[in-house]
Amino acid sequence: MGHSPRTMNDTCDYVTWSSSLNYVFLAYSATLLVLGLLLNGLALWVFCCRMRQWTETRIYMTNLAVADLCLLCSLPFMLLSLDHTSDTPLCQLSQAVYLVNRYMSISLVVAIAVDRYVAVRHPLRARGLRSPRRAAAVCAGLWVAVLGSLVARWRLGVQEGGFCFRNRARQQFGSTVISLLGFYLSLAVLVFCSLQVVAALARRPPADVGWASSKAARMVWANLVVFVVCFLPLHVALTAQAALSPTSCAARVAFSQTFSITSKLSDANCCLDAICYYYMAKEFQDASSLPVASGGKAHKSRDSQSTTLT
Repeated sequence: MGHSPRTMNDTCDYVTWSSSLNYVFLAYSATLLVLGLLLNGLALWVFCCRMRQWTETRIYMTNLAVADLCLLCSLPFMLLSLDHTSDTPLCQLSQAVYLVNRYMSISLVVAIAVDRYVAVRHPLRARGLRSPRRAAAVCAGLWVAVLGSLVARWRLGVQEGGFCFRNRARQQFGSTVISLLGFYLSLAVLVFCSLQVVAALARRPPADVGWASSKAARMVWANLVVFVVCFLPLHVALTAQAALSPTSCAARVAFSQTFSITSKLSDANCCLDAICYYYMAKEFQDASSLPVASGGKAHKSRDSQSTTLT
């Protein structure tokens, strides 16, 4: 007995895994959720309660921790909404929150890289360009820009048949282009700033910065590698889908499986960001273990050094 077109579409658009893989994915998501909530919660507590001065680094990282924490909180609802094949309120809300915080996390990582670039490559200009107030303004501007891009993506999604990931009526092209342009522009800026900072640190005399310079360079490379490993596979898959526009059932199933895996990989960035907090700013380690009654001048000096190099 033949299958109706509706049944074939259901089969093509629904990702199925073996029971053992389903348990692995469930354990992975649960581990990511628990670990990410603990690490980002601790990061927010340290940034908001254990540090005295609101520096540029602290402002950017606080916003990054908030974005990662919100993404993790929306993750269970987003995963649950993937069972829906139409634009239900649950899927629209959960996936909107998920996407806002994913791309806000990407934007903030790039903003930190640009801030580091200005501090290291243009130290004289940095005095006029960098300030806590301007860092807060940049973060506010990024939130507005990301939210605005999501509204544009939502409107395009409605015109293309649906906003939610699993809606079988959606065509995806316009909303996918918005995501890809934003990501590849962010990647280009991040790569440029990271390479410039590493090159500048390498040219400094060893007697000037010594081990601190080597540590800073390794951290820049680590941040770049984490960003590429977490986010590039998903956006390469999106690029391939937009370019190929697969129509066969086998191709659509393959892309669905690829998106499922690469999305899980991108979620790991929430935990990896939090782990980097402990190495990117020395005062984070100090504040998490020492009383708050440290001297103001000493704190400011440590922060300035950490912000410039790491």
